[in-house]
Amino acid sequence: MKTIKLYYSIMTLQKYVLLLAVLFAPVHYGYMYGQSNIESSIKSNQEHIAVYDFDAIEPLLYTDSDTIHIINFWAMWCAPCVKELPILKAYEKKHPNVEVLLISMDFPENIESELKPFLKAKGITSKVVMLDDPDANSWIDKIDPNWSGAIPFTIIFNKDKRRFYERSFENIEDLEQEINNTINNK
Repeated sequence: MKTIKLYYSIMTLQKYVLLLAVLFAPVHYGYMYGQSNIESSIKSNQEHIAVYDFDAIEPLLYTDSDTIHIINFWAMWCAPCVKELPILKAYEKKHPNVEVLLISMDFPENIESELKPFLKAKGITSKVVMLDDPDANSWIDKIDPNWSGAIPFTIIFNKDKRRFYERSFENIEDLEQEINNTINNK
């Protein structure tokens, strides 16, 4: 009888160990191999939209290059965000050397059923990741202490300059003007 109980205890323990391994393997893999793997998983957004917590996304908010980066926090349920997407898409098409990253604030359980079809219908080919981190009060301030948390929220930056925009862009000229103000000081 003790042998049977011991067997079932070991089997239960093995299930939990396996579950923990499956849950934490991606986190461990990311810490071991760094940002390049995060970036490579971003590049295949039509096939797979990665879901990250803030600690995994934070390195993407900085660069050591002169390349202009546009990071936009958005969601499908945010009307101003959706209205702004074609502007970001047009700018990216006009300026292929610019890095655009869309950080979705939608719900992870809706990636396959709603987010991917939405992106396809809108013709969005930008890199997309999803931020799923419940502790917004801590990570919002890490991005910009002046950010209220409202979206859309855009960061325009390169290695030397950075600005935050807690508003939607009205048109491509508006976006171009802000990029020139930020990067080129025009």
